[in-house]
Amino acid sequence: MHNVLVTGGAGFIGSNFIRYLLQVEPEVFVVNLDALTYAGSLENLKDLPAPERYVFEQGDICSRPLVDELMRKYQIDTVVHFAAESHVDRSILGPEQFIQTNIVGTFTLLESAKQYWAESSSSPNPYQGVRFHHVSTDEVFGSLEPDDPPFSETTPYAPNSPYSASKAASDHLVRAYAHTYGLPVTITNCSNNYGPYQFPEKLIPLMILNALEGKPLPVYGDGQQIRDWLFVQDHCEAIWMVLRKGKVGETYNIGGDNQPTNLTVVQTICDILDEFVPDSPHTPHRSLIRYVTDRPGHDRRYAMDITKIRQELGWQPRHSMSEGLVKTVRWYLDNPEWVEAIRKQQDFQKWVSQNYGERRYETPQEGNR
Repeated sequence: MHNVLVTGGAGFIGSNFIRYLLQVEPEVFVVNLDALTYAGSLENLKDLPAPERYVFEQGDICSRPLVDELMRKYQIDTVVHFAAESHVDRSILGPEQFIQTNIVGTFTLLESAKQYWAESSSSPNPYQGVRFHHVSTDEVFGSLEPDDPPFSETTPYAPNSPYSASKAASDHLVRAYAHTYGLPVTITNCSNNYGPYQFPEKLIPLMILNALEGKPLPVYGDGQQIRDWLFVQDHCEAIWMVLRKGKVGETYNIGGDNQPTNLTVVQTICDILDEFVPDSPHTPHRSLIRYVTDRPGHDRRYAMDITKIRQELGWQPRHSMSEGLVKTVRWYLDNPEWVEAIRKQQDFQKWVSQNYGERRYETPQEGNR
């Protein structure tokens, strides 16, 4: 691992991974390819450690000439592929971009890497010392019933949204290139991430920022949906360990070992804010919780079995949900300039209005006031 191409490195998880990689790998040079769509921002990449070992290239992963040029120019030996359209609500309202980015974009990267590595190697094994790592999601597995066992690496795929279907397709493409062409790949399927630099349309930052401003805290349906929450820095460490120690051709589930309900997550954020901002005119912040019409086809429960990565690579999450939420709330409180810069984006304001503006608000349930 010398010259690493990170796709989507201006996004939430990608930017955190670049920070982590520059800290733990002193010999690595990182090339960040990002189209700077709504969820990607150079604000996420200010004050990087070792900036002399980093370069930003703006562009679309679907552009084969651009990807080919970057592979040659920087002699890329490792691809870490984060770039994706990733918000379920957006995929319901406009699925076409998800098909283009998540499927066509992944195909473009695979083709470019396969050709460049084969043509630039003088070894009998043209793929010696290179790696294509694909970052995926637990949503490809569908939804779990209350008593179902957690998702494992062998759980059959059953995606339920345009987003998860597009990610499932990209996973299958990566596996096909490994099986058909011998491309050295690894895949990780992660659970819901949270932490610093997350775009404010997602649940946790949206709740934090709305609560600080006294705005309603919209909770879908009854709020009893269950997700496995993973602190983003733990995710970055897991990917790094897969790159360093993971077996070529293998898939690893990455989860936070936390499965609270969405309502519990929102209530916990409210309680943390009550402690951190006791003079707020909006305390108790739980009084801001409002139930809104559920999203179509909303998966009820996700849970991840992380036995494989724990046993084979020795990884497990370092942060409990309570520790991670405290760090996350504190980061948003300490970084109002970042929040302001992101919120000024026209697309963000338009999206919040489009997605939440027409949803019907219901009376808070007893006990949430």
